[in-house]
Amino acid sequence: MIDPMQDIYAKAKSVKRHIVLAEGLDPRIIDGAAAALDQQLAEVTLLGPKQEVADKIASQGHDAALFNVINPADTQHHETYASGFYELRRNKGISKSYAHEGMKNPLNFAAMMVRLGDADGSVAGAIATTADTVRAALQIIKKSPQAASVSSFFLMVLDQPHHARKGAMVFADCGLTIEPDSDQLADIAIASATSLSELTNQVPKVAMLSFSTMGSARHDKVSKVQKATDLVREKAPELIVSGELQFDAAFVPAVAASKAPGDAVQGEANVFVFPNLDAGNLGYKIAQRIGGAKAIGPILQGLAKPANDLSRGCSAQDVTDMIAITAAQVK
Repeated sequence: MIDPMQDIYAKAKSVKRHIVLAEGLDPRIIDGAAAALDQQLAEVTLLGPKQEVADKIASQGHDAALFNVINPADTQHHETYASGFYELRRNKGISKSYAHEGMKNPLNFAAMMVRLGDADGSVAGAIATTADTVRAALQIIKKSPQAASVSSFFLMVLDQPHHARKGAMVFADCGLTIEPDSDQLADIAIASATSLSELTNQVPKVAMLSFSTMGSARHDKVSKVQKATDLVREKAPELIVSGELQFDAAFVPAVAASKAPGDAVQGEANVFVFPNLDAGNLGYKIAQRIGGAKAIGPILQGLAKPANDLSRGCSAQDVTDMIAITAAQVK
């Protein structure tokens, strides 16, 4: 089987982007960045105290001279970045001194690098929480004017011998939108379908998930998913989408034939839209920890420029994969 990440790595190599990693002292970040440099996936900048980062790089067995390192608290860019942060947030009541302190925060500094074009994308979250990582991106990089909202997804890679289906698929939203309404669910579905297509060149087949399949249960939560499915069809009539579906009806053709005969997805969904963050977060972790799927993310969609979040349980390989994905996301 062809590795589903192969095309993403190839695209990253071809576009040669610059990715900044805010957590430059974390061993997983260093090892993952070293692998990205070795495979020429991107130019990489690590943030942190220069000497401490250099010492940590050396202790991990890498050549510190190969890495670009910036200390957000001591750089020629600080004044420009602080002024930019102040202008962005002055209407929220922040002072100039607060803006200067804020730019010493590596998450904010990385986001400003991306906003001002000094980097093409950012990656963090090995140490920082999703809330802190996403906040910096939303406040500084901002939502794309073309996007209805900002949401997230996990790229799930099934490549083990025991996986009945192999390949890459999207689970959304597993990291950001807590209780989406029907409009938000529809927007998440459309954005996730676009993300899958752009990253993997697959034709998206979208399943709007529920505890009900095609009216087998009646509840307000089921109605929400049914309405969201109708909205997806209105907003993106070219998409293959079905709902509401239980996971087995979305994933297993034989179950789909029984529970949802004639369904457009026919048990071959590759974009799974969960009804809320509880379901999405639990779903991807069960698939990862029990099912053995590789879960890469949360990957953000809808921002003006790429900024992505890592799980705090990430590995160095996850970091390398996310660098490649972030580079591949750059328009």
